[in-house]
Amino acid sequence: MADVRRSVCERLSEWELEESAFSAELIVSELVTNAIRYGGGSIRLQLIKDDTLIFEVWDGSTTTPHLRRAQPSDEGGRGLFLVAQLTQRWGTRYTRDGKAVWAEQSHLG
Repeated sequence: MADVRRSVCERLSEWELEESAFSAELIVSELVTNAIRYGGGSIRLQLIKDDTLIFEVWDGSTTTPHLRRAQPSDEGGRGLFLVAQLTQRWGTRYTRDGKAVWAEQSHLG
């Protein structure tokens, strides 16, 4: 996971968006972790710079991710909640090979 976060920071640096790095790393970490934990097949990450930063993580599963509020005693279950708090929108797009979970974040970090 450290390589993925480092890659995101390098790309943001190329785009002169270093101020977005902390939240972008967290978003990517949560999306990729969910893909590893609940997805199947190979996992791909794409970062797109447009009017917003768009993060897309593909996996081979068609399982729909669910936003939930974890209880204080839960060890997990906060990933998509954090993504929803740090982004303007997020969602799932299904493909014939699985799905892509995407999130949009403003350039302001």
